[in-house]
Amino acid sequence: MPNSLDPEMFDPLCPSDLVPIRVGDKWAGMIVQCLEGGPRRFSELRVPLRNITPKVLTQSLRALGRDGFVVRTVHAGPARNVQYELTSLGGSLLGPLDAARAWAEAHLDELIDAREAASPGSCTS
Repeated sequence: MPNSLDPEMFDPLCPSDLVPIRVGDKWAGMIVQCLEGGPRRFSELRVPLRNITPKVLTQSLRALGRDGFVVRTVHAGPARNVQYELTSLGGSLLGPLDAARAWAEAHLDELIDAREAASPGSCTS
């Protein structure tokens, strides 16, 4: 059984949507990172991904499953239990995601400046 996910795994002040390299949707990379330590239940994933709605989490997990990155396992019994786990293909994304995150952290100020300059209502010369 893997350790509990850290609720502060993703800094709420860090604009994760600034990372220009994405796998799937906005949340897919973070979901893959949450599954790095082993299988997780839906409710466990919601802890560090507190800003995602249940509907969007479900959609993202289905897309990751369709693309072969995540497998969904239903454990039958009195307390039905569903878990999500990385496939070997999904695990192979961890290295590239770590590299993309390190790049984004190194260039965060530039990314924020570019986003602000391109936003509607910004003053550009």
